[in-house]
Amino acid sequence: MKITPEATSALIKVMAALRDPETGCAWDREQSFETIAPYTIEEAYEVRAAIETGDPAQLQDELGDLLFQVVYHARLAEERGWFDFGDVARSITGKMIGRHPHVFGNAGARDAAAQTAAWEAQKAAERAGRSESGTLAGIATALPALQTAQKLTARAARIGFDWPNPEAVLDKLAEETAELRAELNQADPARIADELGDMLFVLANLARKLGQNAESCLAGANAKFTRRFNAVEAALAADGRTPDQSSLDEMETLWQAAKESGL
Repeated sequence: MKITPEATSALIKVMAALRDPETGCAWDREQSFETIAPYTIEEAYEVRAAIETGDPAQLQDELGDLLFQVVYHARLAEERGWFDFGDVARSITGKMIGRHPHVFGNAGARDAAAQTAAWEAQKAAERAGRSESGTLAGIATALPALQTAQKLTARAARIGFDWPNPEAVLDKLAEETAELRAELNQADPARIADELGDMLFVLANLARKLGQNAESCLAGANAKFTRRFNAVEAALAADGRTPDQSSLDEMETLWQAAKESGL
């Protein structure tokens, strides 16, 4: 393994220079934890997108962007006297060693299932040490809503609060669909939003019961919709028209053609 501490040191120095009160970048000097957070989340998603392309160069580039976000937050903390990048690295190193006693300690070898159970037990102990109590304690609220829903229900399922099978979840989805349909007649936006939220929550539960990732499923559906809609527009453009110059029935026909073509 090639260790290059000078590369990390250089990156930290670049960040310090960007934040220098006198000679740094005006934009970077104005940033805070709050203003940088959206970029951090965006970069994490771009890493996922790079993984899906299978392009090593793109993945390297996006991982660099994500690492820069970590360095950025660490620099902001260092300026406040809280901690620095070295503290962050030491903290995660210690945490990973503590969570893998079968690798770094005297615990016996574990298969993946046993390690998952031990990992969750260790995280529960850490939450207890931070005085976080309750089955749902420690689940990040800033995650995408579908991902949060899946984590919430997975945590509840560990203590037996769960549907017995996917069919039971589908029954619940039918119930929630009926409740939303009933609210449509009342036209109360708050009630409609509440019932729609219930439906989405049940769908996230269904994904978990089927061993699927709800966020990934929706991302796939988004990509599929984009491909097919682009094909509809391309077909219309070939005829010298735009979507607003065609009928819904015509666009549906083109949509079905795109679907049948495998898009």
